[in-house]
Amino acid sequence: MSRIAVVPGSFDPVTLGHLDVIARAADLYDTLHVVVVHNPSKSALIPVDQRVMLIEKAIHAAGLPNNIVVASWSEGLLVDYCTQVGAKVVIKGIRNQADVTYETPMALVNRNLAGIETLFMLPEPGHAYVSSSLVRQVAALGGDVRPYVPHVVAEHLDAHSG
Repeated sequence: MSRIAVVPGSFDPVTLGHLDVIARAADLYDTLHVVVVHNPSKSALIPVDQRVMLIEKAIHAAGLPNNIVVASWSEGLLVDYCTQVGAKVVIKGIRNQADVTYETPMALVNRNLAGIETLFMLPEPGHAYVSSSLVRQVAALGGDVRPYVPHVVAEHLDAHSG
């Protein structure tokens, strides 16, 4: 039986912290699905198809294993995607207590709805304070985002800044 896990997120944009969690999770599972999910409470900077492409390029550039599938999902609950691909685990990167508070109710509902367990992973300490929203704010104000995102993401943001 294949061990399959899902790392969901808005990834708007994908950060080095995301990539760190993805790399370590890929070592733990036979197949890892990185899924760009639509969050109706967030206004997106980068269209979903471009986020998928940037994640794929960042994974390739980082030399991560080929057991990673990048996809998007907007057709229902995350547990529906997990069931469709045979995943029993959702992996969430947790940076601080606020993330734990936000993610815990969703983890409990996912387990209740579909028996999907949630694994919380801590990022490397150097990435623990970086969020996609912080990167978006730095980029919008003309700051250098290179310390926080993969090279392909920094190039994309530079090319699409106004």
